[in-house]
Amino acid sequence: MYSYTEFDRDFLRARVDEFRGQVARRLDGSLTEDEFKPLRLMNGLYLQLHAYMLRVAIPYGTLRSAQMRKLAEISERWDRGYGHFTTRQNIQFNWPRLTDVPDMLDALSEVGMHAIQTSGNCIRNVTADHFAGAAPGEAEDPRITAELVRQWSTDHPEFAYLPRKFKVAVTALEQDRAVIRFHDIGLRVKSRDGEIGYEVVIGGGLGRTPMIGKVVREWLPKRDLLAYLEAILRVYNLSGRRDNKYKARIKILVHETGLDELRERIEAEFATGARLLGDVNPDVIAQIEQSFVDPEFRDDPVAPFAPSPAFQAFLDTNLSAHKRADHAIVTVSTKPIGGTPGDVTADQMRVLADLAEIYGYDELRISHEQNVILPHVHRNDLAKVYEALRAAGLATANVGLVSDIIACPGLDYCALATARSIPVAQQISEMFADIDAQHDIGPLKIKISGCINACGHHHVGHIGILGLDRAGVENYQLTLGGDGTEDAAVGDRTGPGFAYDEVVPAVGRLIHAYLEAREDKHESFLHTYRRVSLAPFKAALYGERDAAAA
Repeated sequence: MYSYTEFDRDFLRARVDEFRGQVARRLDGSLTEDEFKPLRLMNGLYLQLHAYMLRVAIPYGTLRSAQMRKLAEISERWDRGYGHFTTRQNIQFNWPRLTDVPDMLDALSEVGMHAIQTSGNCIRNVTADHFAGAAPGEAEDPRITAELVRQWSTDHPEFAYLPRKFKVAVTALEQDRAVIRFHDIGLRVKSRDGEIGYEVVIGGGLGRTPMIGKVVREWLPKRDLLAYLEAILRVYNLSGRRDNKYKARIKILVHETGLDELRERIEAEFATGARLLGDVNPDVIAQIEQSFVDPEFRDDPVAPFAPSPAFQAFLDTNLSAHKRADHAIVTVSTKPIGGTPGDVTADQMRVLADLAEIYGYDELRISHEQNVILPHVHRNDLAKVYEALRAAGLATANVGLVSDIIACPGLDYCALATARSIPVAQQISEMFADIDAQHDIGPLKIKISGCINACGHHHVGHIGILGLDRAGVENYQLTLGGDGTEDAAVGDRTGPGFAYDEVVPAVGRLIHAYLEAREDKHESFLHTYRRVSLAPFKAALYGERDAAAA
């Protein structure tokens, strides 16, 4: 993992001191809210429905135990004893007082954390595959690239005021857990003839105009990465629309200009910029690479064990293959039945920190699916890890199943939301509380957004739910067949929306229709939908409602 240098620490101290002065001027009236807004956004501070919200960066989702403990301390000292993990691998504190925010940022800086560029029209927190460095088959740990991009993009003077926010994601496998095709720039690390390089995707995004990114470069050598990123950003910064914020993302530029013409502009800019910027400094690359070497893995032979039914259910859903056969990747669900997706208490954070320190080589990851990962656990320690998670209320065996729901904060917190997300997620999970029923349904990704901005990624849900305001009444649109993986797809809208009290029963009818239509218990919801298409699901949704209305 990357460790801050003295330069980094000095930079953070200066930034916190600067913001402390800005907060003081806001409190004494020297700054109006309009004047203060761009300053607070540069430091990750939002004004939500009921209070300020501080969004803390977790670059590429990676944490040490000490950092997780600091997050727990901050949540208790200055918030309400919990944090909310987001779909950008960040954490949000929903109830800070403005007077306390500089102290929160100061506390974060003690463990090499900050809230810089978690908001604003800049390059946001760089995300990566949450199994990075642990998954088998990677060309290289994608966090090396993510860290390089983070260093390059932090306070980049040319790209601090882009037409709109800009998001970058990195993976190193054909299998895409980082959703790179729905990012402004997606990078897939590749190896060719022993050399590391990239497939470069541009123009993906969700929101009111979901678009699948397009490959602008099949192969880019690593040494050219920063020059090529600068070329993309420079073309976008000069040509992206600023007259309409809804059309200001690079996806619209790709759509309106055309990929071929835009590629020509990027390549021309790259030819000039590469001469000026030069190759990525190999010493910088080597230094970053040293931050992501494997831990000294234990070589103990794996001992046989006989798990209880509950433990076996956990193993079936929450474990993934590690690049070493004697280790496993453990995903910890933050989605207990009836809970708020992504919320973790201070006590639970400390348990996770302890487990990472004792059994996980001091590493934790946050996934864009709002779960927490212990990426390196020896198989002999799985029973101990499970028991500790169970005692902390963190052993829900539902990863990838119907109750493992992504949901934005929605109308309970967000000033932009037009409908509730959290209660819908809670009711769906309660409808399928029986773990055996969840396992029978199999892999199914439900994603819920409380407004058109799509922070809950509803467009790429196998079942997507979008909450809207219709004449002052919550109305929920449903989409089917979305997919954020390497088989990227935008979900198909089913038809008219549903009222708040209708949407959960509607989801129940969809799942019942799937169980009736699947060929056997091994055919997933997504495969069934792709085979039979929309018609039987639409009949299940609207036939019953129309009959009741009649």
